[in-house]
Amino acid sequence: MLSVAVVGSGPSGVYTAQALLRQSLVPDVRVHVLDRLPTPYGLVRYGVAPDHEKIKSLQNGLRAVLEDDRVTFVGNVGVGGPDGVSPARLAELYHAVVYCVGASADRRLAVPGEGLPGSYSATRFVSWYSAHPDAGADPFVLDARSAVVIGVGNVAVDVARILARGADELRATDVPSAALGALEESRVRDVHIVGRRGPSQARFTTKELRELGALPGARVVVDPAELALDPAYAAPEGLPGAPPAVVRRNLEVLRGWSAAGEPAAGGAGRRIRLRFFLRPVELLERDGRVAGVRFARTAPDAGGGVRDTGAYEDIAARLVLRAVGYRGVELPGLPFDAVRGTVPHAAGRVLRDGVPVPGAYVAGWIKRGPTGVIGSNRSCAKETVASLLADAAELRGRAAADDPLAVLREWGLRPVEWSGWLSIERAEAELGRSLGRGPVKIPDWPGLLGAARDGER
Repeated sequence: MLSVAVVGSGPSGVYTAQALLRQSLVPDVRVHVLDRLPTPYGLVRYGVAPDHEKIKSLQNGLRAVLEDDRVTFVGNVGVGGPDGVSPARLAELYHAVVYCVGASADRRLAVPGEGLPGSYSATRFVSWYSAHPDAGADPFVLDARSAVVIGVGNVAVDVARILARGADELRATDVPSAALGALEESRVRDVHIVGRRGPSQARFTTKELRELGALPGARVVVDPAELALDPAYAAPEGLPGAPPAVVRRNLEVLRGWSAAGEPAAGGAGRRIRLRFFLRPVELLERDGRVAGVRFARTAPDAGGGVRDTGAYEDIAARLVLRAVGYRGVELPGLPFDAVRGTVPHAAGRVLRDGVPVPGAYVAGWIKRGPTGVIGSNRSCAKETVASLLADAAELRGRAAADDPLAVLREWGLRPVEWSGWLSIERAEAELGRSLGRGPVKIPDWPGLLGAARDGER
């Protein structure tokens, strides 16, 4: 039997397990899917916005893989951290280990004032309203009247939408009670989504963009002058240099909003302002906390980028969320490319100084960087699994434990298996019923582990 550990139970990890199950070259394969959290599904559980029910339903497909008899979910087991298992020790337990640990760090703006109270990463905000147990009770300044979201990708659109959506609309989701209560008391009325380049270079999808305009209690505002500044705005369709279809669709949506102008006084309760060609240069301070953002006005340059114009604009805000991308984090014991934020590899085989590390593989964002959508992880996982299978004869010659879970327990760890996760699910359903809602996530480590242990007794 070929024994494989997959580190990470998000889409890249589960798709890796799925590719191992579907292949026929090595029929006798056993897969343990490890996760630091006692819950599976990774960013599908803790990164997809709660009002995106269709995307969250991807959990059903991931669940089918994790419930296969040849797969064992092993939660509450960290790898590489101070309280977890080192990659070297993990390699003693399995013939091969595939690391699918994602890109958990946020890119920073590297501007003065970024560390002021009231300034956060968008990921931290997402973790809060998604009930990630590491998030805790963050003191987000929801009594602010104005918020700035820096970045023009789907994450930026997600957090802006949650800020602008009424709490009653989120009550049917699994948002934890504390976050729902805070959002219900929120005084935020203006949400600015700001990008340093033009709309044609924004990373949001048309579907995400249109959702902003469907919010019943908000109005989207776009400055016609900023829209017209983009070279793609007037590029004729079908001619050389015309923008791609997704850009044309985005511009069409933005054009409609810009034509509508400012909402009338006494109209929609919240405004979402999409701003372009503004580069953050400083977060402004007042009374010891963030009071706004100073932006340098940019304009398109001949090389397809932007240049500073010498003009500046300040946007007042007591809440600033940066959504400018993710970055992989070094896993102690594995090689790491600090520039790319990835593990060096060749078709998924981990490389140390250009030489494959026996039995070590990568898939997902830690392999290729934070690019693509959830489905991109399928082909990425298949490539890695193909490399692993090509090495199968050599891998079988490596030592592996007969019962890795027993060894992990001997090492002082307390794995949460699938039965523990099912118990967490039941506890979240019961919590929701007690609140007159659907299932509501348990937001803290003690609650999650307590629920898991109840199912193991």
